[in-house]
Amino acid sequence: MSLDDLAQFLNSDSAPEGCMDLSELDGFLAGLVCGPEAVPRDEWLAEVWDGEEPDYADAAERRAVEQAMADRYAAIEAGLDATPLGYSAILWQDEAGTTVAEDWAAGFMQAMTLRAEAWQPALADEDASMLLIPIASLAGMTLPEAERGGQAMTDDALDGLMQDAEQVLPVCVLGLRRFWRQQAADKRMIRH
Repeated sequence: MSLDDLAQFLNSDSAPEGCMDLSELDGFLAGLVCGPEAVPRDEWLAEVWDGEEPDYADAAERRAVEQAMADRYAAIEAGLDATPLGYSAILWQDEAGTTVAEDWAAGFMQAMTLRAEAWQPALADEDASMLLIPIASLAGMTLPEAERGGQAMTDDALDGLMQDAEQVLPVCVLGLRRFWRQQAADKRMIRH
């Protein structure tokens, strides 16, 4: 199943109403891939479907949809490990041709909530937290204005970020993946 087919399934009547779209799923998977600890597939699949079960035509369709997600997870992992960086976020373009990155960022933040406690060291680290600001700022755009609270970025900076999201987001994800790998390496050195 191609990513286009997966996108069609996620937007179809077969998928639960509150499920993720492809861009949100991509951000979610990127958050899982670069995060502090592995999240079991059954746990993250439930998040994708918003806690409901899709109405699959048959077992083959279920396998194809879940395999397409697993393939995208593996592709993100491989892209982040490639030199030069081989991951690019799946972002939408609206009718005006403007890149829409808010869904992707909201998906990434949702992945963080699955292991909120484990993410705390990144929030406490000056460099890692700087990598999260663009993602959190874009995700905040999905909230009603009254719920947004204090913005970490000015409106002009946010506009610039939205224009540069295709370049900025993969670099943020890569930086966070490296942060967690360094954390793991430091822990191993302390044990030895």
